Amino acid sequence: MPELAISADKVAFIIEKAREFDVKEGDSDPDSGSNPSDDDALDVLEDDGSDPVVQELGSFMIALNEDEQVDLVALTWLGRGDGTIDEWGDLRARAAEARTEYRSPRRETVHYLLGEPMLGDLLADGLDAFGIDWTDERTTADSSGPSQQDEDEPTKQR
Repeated sequence: MPELAISADKVAFIIEKAREFDVKEGDSDPDSGSNPSDDDALDVLEDDGSDPVVQELGSFMIALNEDEQVDLVALTWLGRGDGTIDEWGDLRARAAEARTEYRSPRRETVHYLLGEPMLGDLLADGLDAFGIDWTDERTTADSSGPSQQDEDEPTKQR
């Protein structure tokens, strides 16, 4: 079985954030004329281009190293059915080759991924092909520290 350069925790974070963004829709009612406080409840599911989820997701992905970004693209393609787990090396090579066409590879890779419909589902399917259950007790995006819940709880005797 091939190995990933990116941790399952990082991919899980991206899956969760991408799914938050995927439920958004375009501006469907720009001039409704109804009660503004009622409109706010509807507007939460609209994508107006300044979505903090997209900003957080983009910032997270741009901070990844080249190998991690290549894995994300290859996982997306694997999840989309563009290859099989047995063709992982080829998928990765194609993803690395695609980066060479970009003037700003790090930024343009993120732009490409954010433009991929159903990115979260594709990445989840890609991890499934590896036999990785990304939903297992994930604590943080990079697993570098305790979860927020642990920080808020009183210190426990061990």
